Amino acid sequence: MDQSVETLELLGALLYAVGWLCSLCTTMMPFWLTLSTDLLPTESLEVGLWKLCVVQDLGLQECRPYSSLLGLPPDIKLARILMCAALGFGLVGLVLAIMGLNLINSCCRQMDELSLKKVLKAAGGMLSLAAGILVLVPVSYIAHLTVVRFFDKSVPDVVSRWEFGDSLFCGWTAGVLHLLAGTLLLISSLYLQEQNQNLPVHIPLVPVSQRQRSIRIRTEYI
Repeated sequence: MDQSVETLELLGALLYAVGWLCSLCTTMMPFWLTLSTDLLPTESLEVGLWKLCVVQDLGLQECRPYSSLLGLPPDIKLARILMCAALGFGLVGLVLAIMGLNLINSCCRQMDELSLKKVLKAAGGMLSLAAGILVLVPVSYIAHLTVVRFFDKSVPDVVSRWEFGDSLFCGWTAGVLHLLAGTLLLISSLYLQEQNQNLPVHIPLVPVSQRQRSIRIRTEYI
């Protein structure tokens, strides 16, 4: 096994795990959008997917979960669905990618083991790419709506505007890590396939029986 292939798959698995943890933090943290008012400069309003929080400068934080799912804004509802789907895809893909690592032993035969690990790593890489896209879509969509609303000329200047929260930057980081991890896993799977094709094929030697040898001698005399 080439050392570069093992390095690629280990790096891909590590980035995959970090990206999934960042996705989990993005989903759970109530800092998607932030709002600071001039009337209360010591307090800020933070909006998340699951609750609404009021944060003070002294470190005090008071949160209240949303009372109704149907009453949520469409962007928050869509982000919640896509982030949960990204966590599900990412967790399944991470398990498949870890099982497909060449450092993980299995009780299969050598050729079957290499083929199975290639399939597992490829499936994990595809799920990582899907999870990265599912994370980037809601984060970028809410960021786009925030920019549009911030520069809306119809809103008076005295009205406070929503701004980016820390969860958006964590979500962008998670999406990029998922895409990088999926790419590395797929590249390592392709290298493994090329190495399997270059392996010498063992052709078993079948002993010739005495009857076949006598028939061959007769045909040669005729």
